Amino acid sequence: MPHLGADPAPAATLLLLADGRLPTGGHAHSGGLEAAVRAGLVTGIADLERWLTGRLATVGAVDAALAAASWARAWGRPLVAVGGEWAARTPVAAVRAAGLAQGRGLLRVARRAWPDAVHDLPTELAWPVALGAVCRRVGLPATAATSAAAGAATSGPAWAATRLLGCDPYEVAAVLARLAPAL
Repeated sequence: MPHLGADPAPAATLLLLADGRLPTGGHAHSGGLEAAVRAGLVTGIADLERWLTGRLATVGAVDAALAAASWARAWGRPLVAVGGEWAARTPVAAVRAAGLAQGRGLLRVARRAWPDAVHDLPTELAWPVALGAVCRRVGLPATAATSAAAGAATSGPAWAATRLLGCDPYEVAAVLARLAPAL
């Protein structure tokens, strides 16, 4: 977790944005785990850990990089360019649609919570792009945006495993704890 200083407000803001229960988080989308379960690629906790490790190294790394890029551009160049980079790295139409829906949802939350800070952000941003821009606009460091993006790549699908596979939530939490250093 990035150092956010003695003021608890930034840490609380990051916890809200990174919460998988936010209508745009893992609660809203399995991040591909449902398809992996259907294909027989993930059948239990050991498979889940291997699958999440791969997801963190791929989707997590890309989402973190795009969150950082949008954080850097939140006050300058158009975020649409970062969105184009995201689309180029997201070849599956259904995943692009889900990412855009999650981005719209995140922006809806941000417009209610911090209307003065985010009112002029585009309404159609992919989730990691929206996350980076919102983090910047509400005063969080770039490391907060990257940590939240990488964490969401694993936590959302991990918790979906409790519903899709009936995994023990304590075992899922242990998997996420083992992956935490890689974030």
